[in-house]
Amino acid sequence: MLMNEVNLRLELLCLILTITLGFFIVDFQLSDKNSFAVSDQFSQLENNSKTQAILQFQRQFCGLNSSPHANFFITEYLLEQKCEMPLGIVAGNESVWYVSTKLGILGKFNIHDNSSQEFSIPMWDSRSKPTDVSQTWDIKTDSKGNIWFTDEKQNGIWKFEPDNNKFSFFPVPERPSAFGTTYPVSMVFDNDHIYFAGIRSKSLWFGNISDLKNNSTEGISNISLPVSSFKGIDPDLVSTGSIDIDKDRNILWISMLAFGVKGQLFKFDIPTKKFTAFDLPRELNSPVGIAIDKKGNPWITDHGTSIFFMINATSGAITEFSTSPLSRISANIQKEYGYTLPYWIKIDTDGILWFNEHIGNKIARFNSTDGTLVEYWIPTQNNLWAPCAPNDSACGISNTLQFSIGKNKQIWFSEWTENKIGMLNGSKPLSFAVDTTSKELNMKKGETSEVPLIISANDNVKLKMIASSTFTSTGNFGNSSISFSQDSFSMNPGETKKITFLVTPAEDLVSGEYTLMLGAENDDISYLNSISIHLS
Repeated sequence: MLMNEVNLRLELLCLILTITLGFFIVDFQLSDKNSFAVSDQFSQLENNSKTQAILQFQRQFCGLNSSPHANFFITEYLLEQKCEMPLGIVAGNESVWYVSTKLGILGKFNIHDNSSQEFSIPMWDSRSKPTDVSQTWDIKTDSKGNIWFTDEKQNGIWKFEPDNNKFSFFPVPERPSAFGTTYPVSMVFDNDHIYFAGIRSKSLWFGNISDLKNNSTEGISNISLPVSSFKGIDPDLVSTGSIDIDKDRNILWISMLAFGVKGQLFKFDIPTKKFTAFDLPRELNSPVGIAIDKKGNPWITDHGTSIFFMINATSGAITEFSTSPLSRISANIQKEYGYTLPYWIKIDTDGILWFNEHIGNKIARFNSTDGTLVEYWIPTQNNLWAPCAPNDSACGISNTLQFSIGKNKQIWFSEWTENKIGMLNGSKPLSFAVDTTSKELNMKKGETSEVPLIISANDNVKLKMIASSTFTSTGNFGNSSISFSQDSFSMNPGETKKITFLVTPAEDLVSGEYTLMLGAENDDISYLNSISIHLS
């Protein structure tokens, strides 16, 4: 799930250990006569290696040269202190709250005047460790306006009471020996109860808020998750993705995954405490984010592909959709490996789904009623986070890892390695739209089908046609052939244009249900229509 950040942390650790081990071997082989001199040299070299590791960490994670960018839809804000590494974020009517995973700070950003306050979290071990962080993936507000957030390294949940600036900490009564933490990652409230899950825990945790006591595990209970279907997979790979609650039906949904190997979804009936398991297709092996629509159906983001999907809560039937193709990240990423990695997903009061594309460097909104997908490009790119040429500012990603839906369709997000938060104004009008009368099509393998599209411009735009599909997990078309009648063009306000899309499904595709995503993009947004395909 957290492969980019984990891999880089491991690289830094390995750098220190490898160099230090090498020095110990050299020191051991030298004669006693030179031992004191060599010991001094070793200490100096070890300090140098640690210094280099710290500098490498700061360069990679701290956004030292980061600056706020903006486009028509998105505005970014630089945080006050150096190397805050913001992650969890929640938007209210007046303020946005976020957690600095490096400095152990709970920040409050005033939406109206862009001012900020920062509150030091009482216990935060990573604050004193130069190459360490404690990941805070989830922040929620309760009915009384208190701020709750998860804490990886301290293995617990925090509550902050804004009225008196008081912090309370509730440790999880489990600490796996292999990891040292259950890694709390996701939580929800149900009246006076809190439910939460940890990446490194195979339990659903819960408690009555009034029973919780500061610095105590009292009042926290757990129910084991039914993970028997992951038997045969390294247990250390099996983790919880996230949870969400359907309050109308008293149901919790929980995603489980062995990253890149297997995914599963659990439906937990709160009154009866019974689980129902939903197996996922082999290619959907990294489910993370969950959002429940008004019909009680969960929508899931798969953080190992370019796919997001809906699962019917009754039948278990799955409908897959794809983001637009990966673009503008790096020319060195091969097409078949161009995953956008949808991460977290939430639903607004109008039933519109929002999710972030980790590698796609976009925030997306999906209207499940008409099947339209609009993706907003984040204007920051850090070339240290992609196979980029040195100093290539038009390559890389912003590491937008978490977001929150605020008022007036303002989407607030954190840029973990850029020392910034940002706001997407989702109420602003779009400069163009794409429509099609073909919402469902029957296609045959090896035969060419034609799909008409209509492009409408509301402004002066320069557009490029784009297409993706669920034929492959990257959203690309594999061995299938595709073409547009025109690939790129400019349009004036009020102008419409007809474009034809041709697709010849490959013979090696399995017969079944797929989805086409057809549309156009400019520098700020992409706009796609989804079309259901029955392939025979």
